[in-house]
Amino acid sequence: MRVLGVDPGLTRCGVGVVEGVAGRPLRMVGVGVIRTPAEADIAERLLLVEQGLERWLDEHRPSYVAVERVFSQHNVRTVMGTAQASAVAMLCAARRGLPVALHTPSEVKAAVTGSGRADKAQVGAMVTRLLRLDAPPKPADAADALALAICHIWRAPATNRLQQAVAAHRRTAEAPLMKGTR
Repeated sequence: MRVLGVDPGLTRCGVGVVEGVAGRPLRMVGVGVIRTPAEADIAERLLLVEQGLERWLDEHRPSYVAVERVFSQHNVRTVMGTAQASAVAMLCAARRGLPVALHTPSEVKAAVTGSGRADKAQVGAMVTRLLRLDAPPKPADAADALALAICHIWRAPATNRLQQAVAAHRRTAEAPLMKGTR
């Protein structure tokens, strides 16, 4: 499984590609940051994020895209920009028919470090260790993107089983209803 992790942001949008399966050593394929100038118009900045993401998707051909779920912060302006960058990432994935998974920051921290309250340094250290890197990716947005991809690889098998169980339950529950409508 190859996953593009996206830590959305307007000034710095972290991107990282990880390949592997749960229970096996993972491999970093690529990591970086898509940057936009803070003084640019919001529409131009979103276009730059979209173009950067499209380049990453073209180059790395992931099978999944994992995006950090936007959560409420005190600064509404910051959360709006993050939400807009997140929507661009989901749009780019959907345009290619790629499944998108949203993971909360605490889910990612818990998956990678064992604690949902881990700080950025702990996340960076564990990403470095898990991917057998020489040093933590810089800036933290890049490490966070890799952590998102790792989280998705590790959680995808369980999530898929749950989704399959829910779908099977719905089919079973709907079968008697469908018989009555004929």
